Amino acid sequence: MEKLAEKLASRRSYALIGSGWKPVSMIDVYESVTFTLWLCGCNLKCPFCHNWRLAEKKPGYCYTLDLEKLFDELGSARLLIDYLHVTGGEPLVQHQALAEFFREAREELGVRISLNTNFTLYKPLEKMITKGLVDHLATDLKIPPHRLYGYQPSIAEKLWKLYQESLRLVADYNIPLELRVPVSKTVKDEEIREYAGIVAEILEKHNNYYVLIQPLLGPPITTPRNTEWCRAHCDPGPEKLEHVGELFKMMGYEKVIVRKTLVFG
Repeated sequence: MEKLAEKLASRRSYALIGSGWKPVSMIDVYESVTFTLWLCGCNLKCPFCHNWRLAEKKPGYCYTLDLEKLFDELGSARLLIDYLHVTGGEPLVQHQALAEFFREAREELGVRISLNTNFTLYKPLEKMITKGLVDHLATDLKIPPHRLYGYQPSIAEKLWKLYQESLRLVADYNIPLELRVPVSKTVKDEEIREYAGIVAEILEKHNNYYVLIQPLLGPPITTPRNTEWCRAHCDPGPEKLEHVGELFKMMGYEKVIVRKTLVFG
């Protein structure tokens, strides 16, 4: 009883702001079963984002999570899942509380951790990795950053440099990586070659990653942050997706999966 009281007290020492969770999901990590948790807050302003209400912590969408209920349901699902997968928003906005949550989930339930992050919050990611709190990472390679990050080019360039530093960190630790490429109908071949080339060089020594080519989708399938932007850039056809996939293969990427429909997460 004393140990249980201590655990409950430690859970009360931090709080997570989110929108809820799904105990068993088969669509949030490629070929894996996950317990998926959505957290609120984000440092980017991607115009195509379908979870922008979470990113902006809109009332009615975001609330303080019931950690006791969360742990109970995670405990019930742990034998059915490959990962506890945390997405958003950008989970690392809440990195201090998230680290405590990951630590408890590992120690109490023995679950493996998957984190979906935009790779622009380098320092928090570094702490997660060096403390051994993540087993799998997922990130979007948004090409080109100045069009997809939602910021003016000078800020987008700084964020892109942080993204590269995060990739180097992941490569150094050889952490399994799901590299997602959201494709717009306006992205140019030379843009793909430029940014995919930089990433290929960084990941040269990484032997445990795969690339998912998938579309940016607009209304009515999604309700993006910027509907007008999405009308101009979203909804590439299947031929465009196949073409982008072939470009990645030609640049030396070995495991490339073209997904014709967007998986929400």
